[in-house]
Amino acid sequence: MAKIDFALTDLRKAFPKNFTEAQIAQGQTLFLKELALDAHKFYGGKMMTIPKAGVYGFNWFNVWYTPGVSKISTTIRDRNEASFELSNRGNFVAVVSDSTRVLGDGDVTPSGGLGVMEGKSFLMKYLGGVDGVALCINSYNAKGEHDPDKIIDFVKMVEPSFGAVNLEDISQPNCYKVLDTLRDACQIPVWHDDAQGTGSVTLAGLINALKVADKELKDVRLAMFGAGAANATIIRLLLQAGADPEKVVVCDSKGGLHKGRKDIQADKRFYRKWEICKATNPKKIHSIDAAMKGADVLIALSTPGPDVIKPAWVSSMAKKSIVFACANPVPEIYPYAAKEAGAYIAATGRGDFPNQVNNSLGFPGILKGALLVKASKITDNMAIAAAYSVAKTAEKRGINPDNIMPKMDEWEVFPAEARDVAMQAIKDGVARVKMTGKDAFKRAEVDIKESRELINHLMEEGFIRKPPMSMLQNAMKRAVDQVKK
Repeated sequence: MAKIDFALTDLRKAFPKNFTEAQIAQGQTLFLKELALDAHKFYGGKMMTIPKAGVYGFNWFNVWYTPGVSKISTTIRDRNEASFELSNRGNFVAVVSDSTRVLGDGDVTPSGGLGVMEGKSFLMKYLGGVDGVALCINSYNAKGEHDPDKIIDFVKMVEPSFGAVNLEDISQPNCYKVLDTLRDACQIPVWHDDAQGTGSVTLAGLINALKVADKELKDVRLAMFGAGAANATIIRLLLQAGADPEKVVVCDSKGGLHKGRKDIQADKRFYRKWEICKATNPKKIHSIDAAMKGADVLIALSTPGPDVIKPAWVSSMAKKSIVFACANPVPEIYPYAAKEAGAYIAATGRGDFPNQVNNSLGFPGILKGALLVKASKITDNMAIAAAYSVAKTAEKRGINPDNIMPKMDEWEVFPAEARDVAMQAIKDGVARVKMTGKDAFKRAEVDIKESRELINHLMEEGFIRKPPMSMLQNAMKRAVDQVKK
């Protein structure tokens, strides 16, 4: 690795030549984890707060604070919506989590989620021109149980400070109650990125994968592994986009979801899963391996792998099969293994493999679009509009089996997505402000460019320090040593 801005090809070259594909895939995961640990120590996290206004002399302190700021307080008092114009609220998102289901690591304690929530805020700023703050909260009640009502109350209390709330990594079934209650109770968008966000980017990836495979959504058989917040919402969006519910089979850890699953019906907290039971799998297929036989598409968001999805199951799928193995941090089956087993297209949630189907392509643009028109909520139609926007951006520059999605450094996707989401919000009647698509694109483009230029300037001037090459080398050495063991 000769330079800090390493690419995937550099990563592969860094591993011993006698490493197998499985060892390289394992090594990439370990390297990125080790480097993340060292880099977060080096920087002390990855977010900071800096003013957006200038100080041009002593009296500007009296403008930004007392006595001048009194006028801001009384103006907002008399017209609360002025807070979106006179404070950072109009472009400010709270990333709220109780850290009970972080990536594939489960409950990591409230503060254990800070790395992911700061990461979310980082991507919001760099990709979407949106300011975000990580708020990891303690949701325990007096009985020592995680209480969804505590999250609900917290979000209601902080609502006046934010333009939107991004719920993240809240375990099921609590995530369903939290989202559905707050979407109705709050006057700003409250969305669960693991649900609508994952649903949107998965639909985007599938739109283009089906185009490459020359198949239609209404005709394909879909096998889905995992029935948490992500897949539950993916199914809802896919059905709205035209998938045939009779050709959809969803499996959780206990088997297929169908009307015979009395265990799900009996627990009212899992009402979203029961909706899936009633709508899909009329033949009552009982297992994921059975569901995959002859299926055109597998969408897995279940247990981190590898080897959760067996190559033999992939081999049993239809011709030109599509495999989305999107568990984090390790996919249910590595892409090389899925391809060897016969998959035509393989995608994961990671950027170090081809075809990254990850929320990072969705939430920065979706939230930016919602904030531009001061939306009161993010509807399913807005998430679907974002999916088609992302897919179209990739299609314009060309798609193929190993390139169905834009990458995070294709910045054009985000203002286009923001525009399309903003226009859909206006159509859905949830926008406080109306504007043209051209204006929405331009405003998003300006904010995103300014954010990137600011960060690049801080890097160039040394206010963001460059990590030493030894950091990458040491992380790689530790990764290689672990693989060899």
